[in-house]
Amino acid sequence: MQKQLLERIENKTAVLGVVGLGYVGLPLAVEFARGGLRVVAIEVDPRKVEMLNRGESYVPDVPSAAVADLVRRGLLAATSDYAELRHADAVSICVPTPLRKTRDPDMTYVVSAADRVTEFCHPGFLIVLESTTYPGTTEEIFEPKLREKGFTLGQDVFLAFSPERIDPGNAKFGVRNTPKVVGGATAACTEVAVALYRLAVDTVVPVSSPRAAEMVKLLENTFRAINIGLVNEMALMCAKLDVDVWEVVEAAATKPYGFMRFTPGPGIGGHCIPVDPLYLSWKLKSLNYTARFIELADAINSHMPEHVVTLVADALNEEGKALRGAKVLILGAAYKPDIDDLRESPALDVMVELLERRAEVRYHDPYVPEVRLAERGAVLRSEALTAAALQAADCVLVITHHSVFDWGMVRRHARLIVDTRNALKGTHGSARVVKL
Repeated sequence: MQKQLLERIENKTAVLGVVGLGYVGLPLAVEFARGGLRVVAIEVDPRKVEMLNRGESYVPDVPSAAVADLVRRGLLAATSDYAELRHADAVSICVPTPLRKTRDPDMTYVVSAADRVTEFCHPGFLIVLESTTYPGTTEEIFEPKLREKGFTLGQDVFLAFSPERIDPGNAKFGVRNTPKVVGGATAACTEVAVALYRLAVDTVVPVSSPRAAEMVKLLENTFRAINIGLVNEMALMCAKLDVDVWEVVEAAATKPYGFMRFTPGPGIGGHCIPVDPLYLSWKLKSLNYTARFIELADAINSHMPEHVVTLVADALNEEGKALRGAKVLILGAAYKPDIDDLRESPALDVMVELLERRAEVRYHDPYVPEVRLAERGAVLRSEALTAAALQAADCVLVITHHSVFDWGMVRRHARLIVDTRNALKGTHGSARVVKL
């Protein structure tokens, strides 16, 4: 089985299924199709299926022209029917792994995908999980299901974990040129998975097991979460010491060794950094171990939206105004610049906190036309960024520093700006600017 599958991969006659066509799955499917494999993309959202089969992309990093070309050539097709996996040789699972309200892992999507994929598993089939999760997931969820169906890992079916490394909005690194870590349940599983991913990725890095591969991803994002937590706490300390944290960070970054530049902000967002370390922390609790760095960094980062609202309130007080009833114009809702991704964005927490304190909240984000705040049952819509809008605001609050913003215009027409991103650096105008 291994030899036959390797031959199909090598001569590109293998068919790949990709489950989950979001920010991770769609770029992966497109890159494999570009590499010459026929890709069957499985997505439960019928709107996405229809768009893809029309040759339209809904992910900013994937051009519609590329999708249309691959669809036209018969290399990419979307469906909601898992039964299509009967005709596939391998599948990559790229479903969400969010947190519950209790901040515990929500494995619903992974378990559901595992049930459906193993339902249509057949001899000579490779399953790769890409969804970020706690160490042990691949072994604990997939292996028992495959054994129940009578399969032997590494002989008639193959199983691996390969953590996604998609960075939305990154113009330099994409699927092809970002090294891919792969860990198989057996040596044969690793060999098959490595061969598959070499069709779409320039550098594939094999590790000893799925558990090691799962831990690699968690180390990467825990490293970032902890260092962001460190620099956010540094911002809090600098504020108490009346020191400009941005000046400190820039000066420290001139050291050519032993320092890596991280910047403070209103909180952390996205599908990885706010979530993934807590998967590791949760797993370790079951082993009677407390991941102290993770818990502390999460506490600091989660506090930043509240700190930002306090900055706004204090800045307004100095102007003789109360936060209650104040007109606050937020610039940027996405979790980072130049993308439309709202997942875990600190802007959402800031908006909710402002509304709870009875401020009048408006926002402008050219990438995010609408924001739904479930906690408040409110829907906000992006408003045009004009001189009149800036002048009407009691406070302009910078959350996301999109490159399309005219910061000079913002500073010329606003009266008071709370800048959480140091976006106003180097601009001129009459506005009073309060930095994070």
